[in-house]
Amino acid sequence: MSDEIEMKRVRGTGWKNVYDTLRTEILALALPPGQLLDETTLAERFDMSRSPVREALIRLAGEDLVVTLSNRSTIVAPIEVASFPKYVEALDVAQRMNTRLAAALRTDADLKIIAKRQKEFEAAVKTGQHLKMSEANKQFHMAVAYAGKNAYLAAFYERLLNQGQRMLHLHFEYLERTGDGYLLTDEHDAMLEAIRAKNVELADELAHAHTRQFQDNFIAFLRENYTTDVAFGPLAAAE
Repeated sequence: MSDEIEMKRVRGTGWKNVYDTLRTEILALALPPGQLLDETTLAERFDMSRSPVREALIRLAGEDLVVTLSNRSTIVAPIEVASFPKYVEALDVAQRMNTRLAAALRTDADLKIIAKRQKEFEAAVKTGQHLKMSEANKQFHMAVAYAGKNAYLAAFYERLLNQGQRMLHLHFEYLERTGDGYLLTDEHDAMLEAIRAKNVELADELAHAHTRQFQDNFIAFLRENYTTDVAFGPLAAAE
């Protein structure tokens, strides 16, 4: 391969390395919320021009992982603790609706994919690596969403899951410390069995309980680590 062709290949794919690296560091909280992401500094770090760095930041912004401020500087998206009640309310609705639809409309092929994603999540839990766990958790829930056959609801759900991955990272840290990590795999198993049985109401109930478990443990984590009191309203009971 000539140097010219190699240069074109690097120019066309260089953003992917920047994107993958920054995304991992943001989700793992190695780059903390609010951290300034200077294009020039990043270009020097990755030894490339600013264009692929800018492309990577644009893609990260599309996942709500970075934010461009009015002065055109870019920062790692803050984790808005005050808006957590509204976030978890939206997550609860999306999780319940997608899980209900999966129970009603799933095929045998869908079940195989969901079961495979659950096995992958169980394997990730055994590694103790929170980023692997959060990625595998998202893939499990998206397999459920795809089984529901509503692309609009699935896309909304995926956006919420993306936005919540850093909170989930902290959630896993809390579960690991308190020894309650087994709950995650057990709850996924129960959801899978409800979907397999086409039990829509049970699937709804389990999805709601799954959201409540995330909410309660994340609030417990905050109370352990922050002194400022934040008011959280209760989730409505599943109907």
